[in-house]
Amino acid sequence: MTTTDAGEPTLTIDELAARAGVTVRTVRFYGTKGLLPPPVIGARRVGHYGREHLARLALIEELQQRGMTLAAIERYLAQLPPDLSEHDLALHRAVVASWAPETVESVTRGELDRRAGRPLTDEEVDRLAAMDVVVRDADVSAGGDLYRVDAGLLRLGVELLDVPFSPETVLAARTALLEHSRAAARDLSRLLRDAVAESGARDVRSLSAHMHPLVVQALLTTFQRSLREEIREWIDGGGEDEPAAPAEDDRAAPD
Repeated sequence: MTTTDAGEPTLTIDELAARAGVTVRTVRFYGTKGLLPPPVIGARRVGHYGREHLARLALIEELQQRGMTLAAIERYLAQLPPDLSEHDLALHRAVVASWAPETVESVTRGELDRRAGRPLTDEEVDRLAAMDVVVRDADVSAGGDLYRVDAGLLRLGVELLDVPFSPETVLAARTALLEHSRAAARDLSRLLRDAVAESGARDVRSLSAHMHPLVVQALLTTFQRSLREEIREWIDGGGEDEPAAPAEDDRAAPD
């Protein structure tokens, strides 16, 4: 991995394919179909890819897992603004992932590494287990270990491994998100239930299926904006934990 003049990390096509869990041929194919923007050509005519390419590959994979054809994926991506950031693409992927029920599979360590897009160290697997992303499931017959994992959670967990926070901070953030998301889900469920109280069961199921991705997208968008505002206020204010400057009247008079 190299970095640009702005300090942004860049990947070669081999590194991008490995991180995304696809083949180099697949990356090139997506590029020819216009699903991936072209790389930045550097020294010796080597193409370099950024985090946006990785996020777009993850979105494409999510759409494929939802059963969309290549033509449908092309139409979906064509409707998106061409300059979406890594975070905006992750938001779209989260909305797409919300359409499917939780699917937990048992995989070997080798398959776990493949799905993670890179070889995981024992410490990283322990951190993923602490976040409940993977659960060890002893496989006595094979003489090794199996890991129960949800594909959507695994991608999120692997990304969290690169966040410069302690495991304790990540777990505390996870707890806070779960508590507040469940409270929001209860309130929204109550509102929707009251709105369709007079409707039949079929109408309720139809409305629920239609509203689910819309509600998830609304929650993600509002949370993203709220978090951005909180971070901006914290940065502009110099951080909440910094001691406030003493008032003019409270300052000691010079000797």
